[in-house]
Amino acid sequence: MSVSRVAVVTGASGGIGAATVRRLVKDGFDIVGVARRTGRLEALADETGARVRPLDLTDQDAVLRFAAGLDACDVLVNNAGGAFGAESVAAADPDDWRRMYEVNVLGTLHVTQALLPLLRAGAGGTIVTITSTAASVNYEGGGGYSAAKHAEHALVETLRLELNGEPVRVVEVAPGMVRTEEFALNRLRGDAARAAAVYEGVDRPLTADDVAECVALVVGLPQHVNVDRLVVRPLAQAAQHRLHRGPLFRP
Repeated sequence: MSVSRVAVVTGASGGIGAATVRRLVKDGFDIVGVARRTGRLEALADETGARVRPLDLTDQDAVLRFAAGLDACDVLVNNAGGAFGAESVAAADPDDWRRMYEVNVLGTLHVTQALLPLLRAGAGGTIVTITSTAASVNYEGGGGYSAAKHAEHALVETLRLELNGEPVRVVEVAPGMVRTEEFALNRLRGDAARAAAVYEGVDRPLTADDVAECVALVVGLPQHVNVDRLVVRPLAQAAQHRLHRGPLFRP
């Protein structure tokens, strides 16, 4: 009887994280989903059969306790993150920048450090980190988020160099425009009209399920195949500043 591989998915209470849990369950993984929102995690567990744990990744001690309770980890999907505020650099609130750095960068650092011993212990581990195209291209109003994602990209790239010679893959998935129920809404402080305008007229932005498919793709490749960085955008978005608003597809 084969033993299911264990995958830990952070930010699992919604959006890309929840979609990744659903997708990897289909591939037979024993999933441990973590996030701060207990109610949403419990609903996901009921739906998918995944194991779930409430966890604040910015609390290093809590992350270490979580890791100590695991017997194995074959795949880590670092998905937890977020953008808060869209003000210019001149008008930005430093607390927003601090919060983005803590969640996107230090949260990723904490869970990666804590789970590395388990990832190294198995037949072959995989770390997939969801960053953003903002990790390589800057844009107006995105200074704090882009700075955090640049730092997260640097963490991933450095880790890949440092783990060279060990059977642990280090993969970055960098999505462009993804329409989820919360990302733009959180960034724009609950302004539903401004959040909707971000996607207005765009024919089929990426969905959380699309990004989850990319995660399943890179995880499912043979262990000797490492996708360093997978950039994925909707067809309507040719680059960070090149976005077509209007119909692309026939009904």
